[in-house]
Amino acid sequence: TDPLKKMVLNGRQLALKVSANSVYGFTGATVGMMPCLEISSSVTAFGRQMIENTKTLVEQKYRVENGYAHDASVIYGDTDSVFVKFGCDTVEEAMKLGQEAAAYVSTTFIDPIKLEFEKVYFPYLLMNKKRYAGLYWTNPVKADKLDAKGIETVRRDNCELVKVVVENTLNIILKESSLDRAIAFIRKTLSELLQNKVDMSMLVISKSLAKGMEDGAYAAKQAHVELAKRMAQRDPGNAPAIGDRIQYVIIKAPKGVAQYEKAEDPLYAVENNIPVDGQHYIDHQLKQPLMRIFENILPNAESVLFSGEHMRKVFQSAPSATGGLSMFLKKTHKCLSCKAVLKDGHGGALCQHCKNAKEGQVGGQSASLPMQ
Repeated sequence: TDPLKKMVLNGRQLALKVSANSVYGFTGATVGMMPCLEISSSVTAFGRQMIENTKTLVEQKYRVENGYAHDASVIYGDTDSVFVKFGCDTVEEAMKLGQEAAAYVSTTFIDPIKLEFEKVYFPYLLMNKKRYAGLYWTNPVKADKLDAKGIETVRRDNCELVKVVVENTLNIILKESSLDRAIAFIRKTLSELLQNKVDMSMLVISKSLAKGMEDGAYAAKQAHVELAKRMAQRDPGNAPAIGDRIQYVIIKAPKGVAQYEKAEDPLYAVENNIPVDGQHYIDHQLKQPLMRIFENILPNAESVLFSGEHMRKVFQSAPSATGGLSMFLKKTHKCLSCKAVLKDGHGGALCQHCKNAKEGQVGGQSASLPMQ
């Protein structure tokens, strides 16, 4: 009841936890202060043994033959947690059974180890290991939030559109329980993407420039590195530096252009009216996370989501050096000083007027130098 004592004891338990993790860490290393793989391996072995023991105890006790409405089954276990499906009809009943099961299993553990009931997920969508989502309940009256683990909503090398689409899809499926509405939402989004109706700010990808821009710094050419080189050529004064995050979009380009050459600065793409490659974003950004969500709840998910009338493309010519309007354009050079257009065949970066003015200035300065 004493808040100060509670704070002190909590600090001590956190210190013990950090110390235990540190011991586990350096005993599990092959080189270091005290490598001892037997100790670190035994830690994970005991954890796995306790999870398997929990699974056995729960599934043996909570059965129809023992007077319960449904047979319980452990559907997922990870490090220090176990997910049990009791087959209940209400959140309140699931919480009651969860608390009961936690107390029952704890009696088999060595003191002070205890299995604690934490929450109820309803509904719950388990995609694969370390990837799941569901409505998070800690009381039977109202869900606390939509909880998602391992989903593409926080990675910065995914564009914002991925986060928005995945979050909205999960909300529609889990909160509104409407699979048809989720499908309609995704089809509409894909159609707008292929028709260049999605705001470009939603398509920006960000990656860190970790090793500089020198040739050979990376094993293979990277899109953001090649873009950084082009940005440095366009504006040397504002060239990206090591550690900077390079923001880019993937633009349409003629067939045969390498993928790393299709990255472009978003501002440059807007100023020059360069269209983005919507199909690239579907294939490399959206398709995989959406398939993970739908493959277990929607038959023929790939054909339902990624084929049909909504996947019709808007054919817009990619910029080309020859053909189209480019054959009517003429390349010109401007004076670096006054920005006047230079005549064809003119040598140098300055116009004749600026060149004469520069020579006169240099000559005047030379004439004023003192004689030695």
